Amino acid sequence: MASRGRRPEHSGPPELFYDKNEARKYVRNSRMIDVQTKMAGRALELLHLPEDQPCYLLDIGCGSGLSGDYLSDEGHYWVGIDISPAMLDAALDRDTSGDLLLGDMGQGIPFKPGSFDGCISISAVQWLCNANKKSDIPAKRLYCFFSSLYAVLVRGARAVLQLYPENSEQLELITTQATKAGFTGGVVVDYPNSAKAKKFYLCLFSGPSAFLPKGLSEDNEEEEPRESTFTAESPAWTDPFSLCCLRPQLEGPGSRVPFRMARRGVVRKSREWVLEKKERRRRQGKEVRPDTQYTGRRRKPRF
Repeated sequence: MASRGRRPEHSGPPELFYDKNEARKYVRNSRMIDVQTKMAGRALELLHLPEDQPCYLLDIGCGSGLSGDYLSDEGHYWVGIDISPAMLDAALDRDTSGDLLLGDMGQGIPFKPGSFDGCISISAVQWLCNANKKSDIPAKRLYCFFSSLYAVLVRGARAVLQLYPENSEQLELITTQATKAGFTGGVVVDYPNSAKAKKFYLCLFSGPSAFLPKGLSEDNEEEEPRESTFTAESPAWTDPFSLCCLRPQLEGPGSRVPFRMARRGVVRKSREWVLEKKERRRRQGKEVRPDTQYTGRRRKPRF
């Protein structure tokens, strides 16, 4: 499923909706690029990966590779899967550093068990709630997706899936299938009082339940934290949108600090940043131009 920076407004198959014309928007539109990058950064933060340690991540609905580029910038390796050939072509044209795979996540994630240290997804999972043909049964497709995702993650790893549920029934359907597949976790809601900035992040744990981070808000001191949890034994999803019937996750001394990598001190597009990116591509076996005294040097604008 293609990863997007806005709520999908089409009920048809995503591989048809996200054609070449739509794919261009995710390469040229600066606002979409900015929104996508911010959501990828938030998802990576919620993964709570070990600091200063490169990880092997899965990007479900990688689209044009915008979220994957953010993962690369943070020092991680990644593989992206998407159902839209046009979006993957756009990713290839952008020369993304990750490996790309054309596939339907509703048919399962085709990797060996324990392959990935974590998973992110931006605005993709809600597409599985649509039945685009008679053979499509949303509950079965969701279970196939979550059960295969559970298998390909290293035990104890997390998956953070940003999604746009249309209603509480859709969110309940998604979380029910996640718990059936073995996941525990919860939903983190950022900016719950904002019509435009409100974002849902489904945080899944493939091991013992962990502490769930608080959702972001315009003023953390005045607004109540918006997060909810579920377990395989007691999925509490009576009213997920208002979150009034969900058991809040308690913080304790064992909670982990938000993910912050030390390499964020490297200035983007600087010589050091460029050299690190080229070295990563060499390790991946890709053809890279040799380093010279001009590598990473800013060029003067042409008139």
